[in-house]
This record gives sequence, structure tokens and C-alpha cells, in this order.
Amino acid sequence: MTDASWETLSNQAVAAAGLVYFLALIAHLIEWSSLRTLPVAAGSERQSSVDIPGGIAVATGPDEAGEAKRRRTELFGRLGFLLTCLAVAIQFVALLARGMAADPNRVPWGNMYEFTLAGSFVVALIYVALYHRLKLAWMAPIVVAFVLTVLMVAAIWLYAPVAPLTEALTSYWLVIHVVSAIIATGAFTLGGITSAMFLVKSRGSERTTGYVARLPQPEVLDRVSYRLHAFGFPVWTFAVLITGPIWAHQAWSSYWNWDPKEVWAFITWVVYAAYLHARTTAGWKGRNAAILALVGMATLWFNFIGINYFSTTSQHSYAGGAPAVVQQR
Repeated sequence: MTDASWETLSNQAVAAAGLVYFLALIAHLIEWSSLRTLPVAAGSERQSSVDIPGGIAVATGPDEAGEAKRRRTELFGRLGFLLTCLAVAIQFVALLARGMAADPNRVPWGNMYEFTLAGSFVVALIYVALYHRLKLAWMAPIVVAFVLTVLMVAAIWLYAPVAPLTEALTSYWLVIHVVSAIIATGAFTLGGITSAMFLVKSRGSERTTGYVARLPQPEVLDRVSYRLHAFGFPVWTFAVLITGPIWAHQAWSSYWNWDPKEVWAFITWVVYAAYLHARTTAGWKGRNAAILALVGMATLWFNFIGINYFSTTSQHSYAGGAPAVVQQR
């Protein structure tokens, strides 16, 4: 295949992934609308309840009056998850074809469009990988809607034709640094979503029907959020405090340049370090911890996207498509 054919395949795969994500979102919305009027199993009711795949318990009652709804809910829940898995696979093809379209072939992280495509892919991939282990069925419509929205933003506003890597990006440290940063971004994003749902559940814990009623208990959400952040933090540390400075020294002859993206990456690290430190040493859980986690996610995504549009001095300007500034000392 020619480079142009690979680029066309990548663009078509992005469109196909967006369509499949949309179908998955529709399936999950039908799933949750079917559950809207059914009470949640609680206490002794759980012994006679039926578990929807992913861990959503539904009270069925002795006459099995809700059997038809339960089956429909189970069908659309499974369909939504399978469609999400298919969309993740298609998005991987889009990334692979994007890299193959360049001459010479390269990793697909050369501009903001490709960074966003890769970041949303990792968010969806981590969600799929942890779906059964952490019982994340409740997160399905939020994650799918988030990834679909990011894909639309990338395709409409961030798209750039395939081009060779700039001089600063032509390094094996690109793979090491960006892979670790994107994995941490995916984990922190899912952790932030969980923290947001903790706040929502805490305010609506008395509800017996609807989406909020089927969220896990606040203490479960708090624990899942902590586990996701605890996984992402050492990976982010490796990306920001180890591989980033090494790559910066190789490209710009300095480990630290007070670049806006470097500063905001460090601010993000400080926020998440404070979150984990407060939880482990002071037992700081619940609402305050959730708010701090959301502050961390806000700084994370501002650094990921916002810096490229609000800063004119960043040496990371290649992420927005402009030529990189390479200093020789």
C-alpha cells in the first residue's frame, strides 16, 4: 500500500470507530433507560436478584415480573460492551495506519491530532481491560460518550495531514515518554470520572431507581478511584520526572527549561502527589479527596490540550503543528 492509501485507511478507520462508539452509546442508553423504573436490589433482595453483566443488580420479585426488561437490559448491555471493544480495535487500526502513512514509518504521535487519537484510545482500552475486574458497567455511557466527543473534536478541529516528525521528536525517547504519559492520562481520566460519580452518588444515595441508584456505593467508588490514581501516579512520575527531562536534555541541552508544558505537567504531578499523600497519611477520603482528584484531572487535560492554544512560548509547539524550537548550546 502507498502512503496515501495508509492515510486514507486511517481516516476511514477513525470515522468507523466514531460510528461504532456512537452505536455503543445508543445501546448503553437503551440499557439504562430500561433499568430506569426497576428498583435496585438491596439487603435481602439481593439474594433473589439477577445480576446484569458488569455488576448491576436488579430486584426481580417472586413473580419475575421484570424478566422481560431484565433480558432486554442484559442484551443491550452486552451489545454495548462488544461494540465498544470493536471500536477500540478499529481505533487501533487507525493509529497503526497513521504511523504507516508517514515516510519513513513512525509512531503516530507527531501532532495534536495524533496525540488526541492515541489518548482517547488508551482511555477506552483501560476501561475495556478493567471492565470485569472492577465492575465498570456503570461507567459505560460516560466513557463511551467521552471518547466519542474527543474523537469528534480531533477529527473536526485538530486534524492535520501526515508529515514527518520534527527534529525534536526524532528520538527513541518519544516512544518511552509519550507511552508512559498517555497510559497515566488514561488512568487519571477514569479515576477522575469515578471521583465525579462519587460526588454525584453521595448527594443522591437515597434514590432507589434511575442511573444514580445503580452507581456503586460511595465507599466502593472512592476505593476504585484510589486504585486508578495509585496506578497512574508512578507512571506519570516516570514520564514527567525521568523520561521528560532526559529527552529535554537530548533535544534542548537542558533538563528543565521552565516551558509551560513542563510547568503544568509538574503542577499535575504535585496535585496527584498531594491526593495520594493525603489519603495514605491523613486518611483523607471522601468528598475532599474527590475534589482534589478532579482538580488534578483539570490540570492534566489543560496541559494536554490547552497549553498548545494558550501559550505562544512553549517549546512543545510541535504538538500544535508548528515547527519545534531546537536549541543548540
